[in-house]
Amino acid sequence: MATKIRLQRHGKKGKPFYYIVVADARAPRDGRFIERLGSYNPNTNPATIDINFDKTFEWVSNGAQPTDTCRAILSYKGVLYKKHLEGGIKKGALTQEQADAKFAEWLGQKDEKISGKKSGLTSAKEEARKAALAAEAKKKEERAAAIAAKNTPPAEEVAETEEEVAGDETPVAETEEAPAAEAPAAEEDKKEDAE
Repeated sequence: MATKIRLQRHGKKGKPFYYIVVADARAPRDGRFIERLGSYNPNTNPATIDINFDKTFEWVSNGAQPTDTCRAILSYKGVLYKKHLEGGIKKGALTQEQADAKFAEWLGQKDEKISGKKSGLTSAKEEARKAALAAEAKKKEERAAAIAAKNTPPAEEVAETEEEVAGDETPVAETEEAPAAEAPAAEEDKKEDAE
């Protein structure tokens, strides 16, 4: 029986989620499988891969053939590199300690790459958020300036209205003084009438 390590699709339309399974090559994609090894979620950035390393390594060592996508996933997680190092140990090119040291070094570099990508993504997201806030504040200031310009009349009209206001004030002042001047005259007329 030819066994394959492949993806089994789950999830809703447009949001796929995959199980990594070992299945008979003749079984349908989402049909019967022998063993479930892990999961793969491409919706996150970076993609979330959760596999049982020991079981997967055992299946690969026993001859299960991964599909192209699963090969990339297993390479990313280091299963194929571990198989490569085991081949070197069997041939006598490496000792077990050297292979373990190389694999640990590779894992350390891989973890640094992944954490660097995650931090880069978070910093890029933060910068994009700050840029959006700055653009929004600028747009808000422009709107406020446009509203203020719309509500205040132009300078020529302001000068004309000031002249009109100044012109209106002088007759009001004269009219206020005139009744005051007439008031003593009226009082004098009343005195004369009384006499």
